[in-house]
Amino acid sequence: MIEAHGPSGSLKVAPIVRDDRRVDQTIELNERQLADLIMITSGAYSPLETFMNEADYISVVKLGRLSDSTLWPIPITLDLAEPPLPGSVLGLTHKGRHLANVTVTEIFEALLTEEITSTFGTDDPKHPGVAATLSRGRHLVSGPIALLDEPNDDVHGRYLTPVETRAIFAISKWKSVVAFQTRNPIHRAHEYLHKVALETIDGLFIHPLVGATKDDDVPAEVRMKAYEVLIDNYYPKERVLLGTYPAAMRYAGPKEALLHAISRQNYGCTHFIVGRDHAGVGDYYGTYAAQEIFDGLEDGDIKIQIIKFEHSFFCTKCEGVVSKRSCPHSANDHLVLSGTKVRQMLREGTSLPSQFTRSEVAKVLEDQYR
Repeated sequence: MIEAHGPSGSLKVAPIVRDDRRVDQTIELNERQLADLIMITSGAYSPLETFMNEADYISVVKLGRLSDSTLWPIPITLDLAEPPLPGSVLGLTHKGRHLANVTVTEIFEALLTEEITSTFGTDDPKHPGVAATLSRGRHLVSGPIALLDEPNDDVHGRYLTPVETRAIFAISKWKSVVAFQTRNPIHRAHEYLHKVALETIDGLFIHPLVGATKDDDVPAEVRMKAYEVLIDNYYPKERVLLGTYPAAMRYAGPKEALLHAISRQNYGCTHFIVGRDHAGVGDYYGTYAAQEIFDGLEDGDIKIQIIKFEHSFFCTKCEGVVSKRSCPHSANDHLVLSGTKVRQMLREGTSLPSQFTRSEVAKVLEDQYR
C-alpha cells in the first residue's frame, strides 16, 4: 500500500491517553482549530504530530516546505489572542468536551502578511480565507498533544480515519484507489469524472469536506444525503467508498489542492482527481491553476498520482456529459451551472435540469431549500 507522506512513510496517529495534570488555561477551539486537531491526531496530516513549531511555520510560509524540506503548502497552527506562559498546559475544549492537552514549548508571532500572500496569493480581505486569517489570534503556540477524547463526533455517520480507510482498501483488494474531493453536491459532470476514473482504477473514495465552509455553501448534512442517493442508484457499491473529510475549507486554490492531495495519500489513496478551479473561490485563481501547481513539484515530493480533468458539462448536441477535449460544439450548446447559480435556483424554487443532476439528487436539494 502507498506510504504516508513524509520521510518515515508512516502515519503519525495520536493515541487516546489519560492525562491528570492540572490545566493552566482552557482554550475553546473554533471550527477551524477543531478540524486541524482532528486532522493532526488522526494521521491525516502526517507527518505533523502537533500544531507547527516556529521553524516549520516559517519554512512553510517562505518555502512551502517543512524545516526538514518535506513538501507542505499551508501553515497548520494553534493561534491565541494572548500568549500563554511557557511550559503551561492548555486544555483544548469544544462545546463542553475536553479533547486534548497541549504542553506549551514554543510561543511565537504570526508572520501574518507573509502567511496570507504565501497561502492565498492575494491579500484581498474579501477573500474568505484572507478574512479568516486576519480575524485570528496573532500568537502561535506549539507543543506535544495529549489526546484525551476522540475529537470527531461523527454527526454524519461516515467518519473514517486513515487507519480505517487503509484497512478497508486492503480488505477490498483495491490496489489502486482514486479520491474525489468536493464541498458541493455531486452533479452529472462529477459523476462523469468518477466513472471515467473507475474504468482503469480499482476503487473510488468519495471524500466530501464537512469541516467549516462559507455560510452560503450547501450544508454538509444535505450534501451527504445527495451523495448517498447517488451511490445507491448509479454506482457499483463494491467499488465505491463514501467517507467524510473533516478538514476546514481554506479556499486557498492551488496550495489547498496540494494539501488535499497529501492528506489523501495519508488515507491510502494512490490517485487524486483535480478538476477545474479546485478549492478556489471567486476569480482569485486561474481555471487550472490547481492542476498546474503539481507540475512544479520535485521528484519524490508526493507519491500520490494526480488525475487532471478539464471542465466537463452536458452538451445538448452530443446528448451527454463531455469536455472540451471531446466535444466540437459551441458554448451555446453547453449546459453549465455555477454553484452560485444552483443555489439561486434552489432558493427561487426552480427545478434543477436533469442534464445537470440526477432527479434523486435534485429532490434532496429542493426539499432542503423548500
